[in-house]
Amino acid sequence: MKVTIGQINTTNGDIEGNVAKIITAIEKAKADGSDLIVFPEITTHGYTSQDWFQDPDIIDHSLDPLERILPATKGIAAVVGTVRRNFDNDGRRIYNSAAVISNGELLGFADKTLLPEYDVFDDPRWFEPYHGRNRHLFEVAGKKVGVVVCEDFWNDKTFWKDRLYNKDPADEVIEMGAELVVSINASPYNKGKIKLRCDMVAHRAKANKVPIVFVNLVGGNDGIVFDGASLIADEEGDIILQAAAFKEFVETVELDCRKPDSRGITGDEIGAIHDALVLGIHDYAAKNGFQKAVLGLSGGVDSTLVAALACEAMGPENVLCVMMPSPYSSEGSIKDSEELVRNLGCESRIEPISDAFETLVDQLNLRTPTRGGESLAAENIQSRLRGVILMAISNSEGRLLLSTGNKSELAVGYCTLYGDTNGGLAVLGDVLKTEVWDVARYINVQSAGFSSYERDESRTRSREIIPQRIIDKKPSAELAPNQFDQDSLPPYELMDPVLKMYFEQKASPAEIIAAGHDPERVYWILNKVEHPANEFKRQQLPPTLIISKNAIGIGRRRPITHKYKRQIPK
Repeated sequence: MKVTIGQINTTNGDIEGNVAKIITAIEKAKADGSDLIVFPEITTHGYTSQDWFQDPDIIDHSLDPLERILPATKGIAAVVGTVRRNFDNDGRRIYNSAAVISNGELLGFADKTLLPEYDVFDDPRWFEPYHGRNRHLFEVAGKKVGVVVCEDFWNDKTFWKDRLYNKDPADEVIEMGAELVVSINASPYNKGKIKLRCDMVAHRAKANKVPIVFVNLVGGNDGIVFDGASLIADEEGDIILQAAAFKEFVETVELDCRKPDSRGITGDEIGAIHDALVLGIHDYAAKNGFQKAVLGLSGGVDSTLVAALACEAMGPENVLCVMMPSPYSSEGSIKDSEELVRNLGCESRIEPISDAFETLVDQLNLRTPTRGGESLAAENIQSRLRGVILMAISNSEGRLLLSTGNKSELAVGYCTLYGDTNGGLAVLGDVLKTEVWDVARYINVQSAGFSSYERDESRTRSREIIPQRIIDKKPSAELAPNQFDQDSLPPYELMDPVLKMYFEQKASPAEIIAAGHDPERVYWILNKVEHPANEFKRQQLPPTLIISKNAIGIGRRRPITHKYKRQIPK
């Protein structure tokens, strides 16, 4: 039996465009002689359509896309992620389903049973779970095929130490005698997840002696980035088809080929973060109609990295870097920024803010900063003036403004509301400062990552895209004389491991301290993160590209108004 992975990049609500991609992939699969092509979860409408799934028009016409897809399946079978109406009087009005089609006929649906409501997921808000007692298998190319939707595959009692549900729909279809298990997914990228999926699929295939087709969505929608990385495992648990990550992928394999496919998964997590950010920028801009971008370039590593990623995602000819020196900007920062612009080949301009800053300081009778933190109002005016300039350029030239703040800063409130938090997309809002440095180094080592535009390959490989001075320099907001981040914050090398445990592992203070971190520092950091003023800032951030679990934004929900405060146990 030949099976095709239909890993396509969908857009929320672009039903016509999504269906066209489905049909194109079906035609390729037929040309490859495939028996079955499998698409991701809710391919027809876009998985992250959120409350659009409650819209009466969407519900009433939920199956219209299938009417266009059915004729294209003459001579092949397809599993297509879609939604369908719930005609019962009770429950949510729509199911999250897999439509199983063969030779132009709809064989039936496999409705999603387990509805996640953790991290970025909120399925119970929109979908009715499958309540039927008896699942059924589908006859495809002479094989009994069991079909499950995303979470229904992720509850294997022999793989997971802790499980969220009592049921295991995938195990149920295997017990019914499925000769092939198909799992359609919209599983977002976060660190470590690509390998986790490979291990999970291979484990279940080998343990149950059944081939598994695991197809995952690819593409960015708002801040959520789906990495694809679909795979097919044979009954021995060997991966026989591994889709590329962060790219569309339509390829076919013979199930009993016995040829392991080593492509795609390298285990390079920093490289995966880089690719996720590039795809996130590209898709957010393209799907929202932006051809050009703008950002403020300070000479620091954060804005430098955003500029490099934006040039890769959108092409350097479409990226504008604006340098906005103030009385406290160092000469080195301007020179470093100019060198970066030459390396990237993007557009730049200088818009000084010194005169406007001095005018406002005099008008408002503010104290001029002589050291960091001495006059926060005057410091913040500089950041807000830059925000005004960048928003004006964004409005007048139709450019997407990319915010450049990193997760470490945003977590503890080391940012200026209506200043450096301005923007249409927060590129590094889920990237810790130490990870920013790692990705910057990765770009210099892997300069071939800039192959999306022409250059002299041999020359580029031998030089730095990002000047090493920028990576090595001591972090500074440069809003006051001789100001450095470390004057106000713990060193990032000490702060980031605490933030990582807190956000990504939901670790308690005791668990963080037990990992070797200083108790006073841990409590200082956590009380900074959880302070109402900093939550107030974070809730006004632009959409943030997500690369980790429980990220700032929709992956982590906290009230602004609260009186919780952590105390070191006596």
